[in-house]
Amino acid sequence: MSGSDPHRVADYLGHILQAIDNIRDYTNGATLDAYLLDRKTQDAVVRNLEVIGEASNNIVKHHAAFANSHSDVPWRFAYEMRNALSHGYFTIDHTIVWQTIQKDLPPLRAQIVELMQLS
Repeated sequence: MSGSDPHRVADYLGHILQAIDNIRDYTNGATLDAYLLDRKTQDAVVRNLEVIGEASNNIVKHHAAFANSHSDVPWRFAYEMRNALSHGYFTIDHTIVWQTIQKDLPPLRAQIVELMQLS
């Protein structure tokens, strides 16, 4: 672990898992149409996707050996999405965000849970 990073891998994995669970709670039972009309939920989801991306980047940056040994986890993609959301706040395509929630987060959650059991 880097001397400048006070967090352990398990901390970052916990942040990712909590953010995924928050998103699941915010969108549970919703439809795409309902999500597209709900700015509060959109903001909450985007915030938690940013947490996922930032924690993923910190794993890559401060715990490279761990990230490299689990290269099937989309660490960099999560960070790239975080950057797109953080810096493109007026151009966010919430249909793509919804697709990410539905298709990408469930398998990511399963990967994170598995990694937490190993660490």
